[in-house]
Amino acid sequence: MDLKLSQCFIAVDDHDKALAFYRDVLGLEVRNDVGFEGMRWVTLGSPLQPDVEIVLEPPDASPDASPADKQAMVELLAKGILRGVIFSTTDCDALYERVRASGAEVLQEPTDQPWGARDCAFRDPAGNLLRFKERPAA
Repeated sequence: MDLKLSQCFIAVDDHDKALAFYRDVLGLEVRNDVGFEGMRWVTLGSPLQPDVEIVLEPPDASPDASPADKQAMVELLAKGILRGVIFSTTDCDALYERVRASGAEVLQEPTDQPWGARDCAFRDPAGNLLRFKERPAA
């Protein structure tokens, strides 16, 4: 069986701020930008992974969620407790400096972890946790 990750979703409350971060700071390419019924979805990805996409979506985008559930998602995003994603990089320290210089909220400076990776962590403009890991040289 051939199974690969295709897309993951990150809730954002301001697509323009999110684009400035994910596109301009992290260097992801915009692959699609769609508006529908007052909402917006932006799809981005790394040029190194053409078949994997990150979709930036409103926190209340699920059509099956009740109004109370949609409001809960908006509130959880505002608190910064929704999970984000983990990126890999070949140079954690350089990436850290670039992201820190953008003004992003630093959660963890580059640290050598007991499991072998070196990583750092930030919050994106919507408050999502983003980690960046560098695997040890083989």
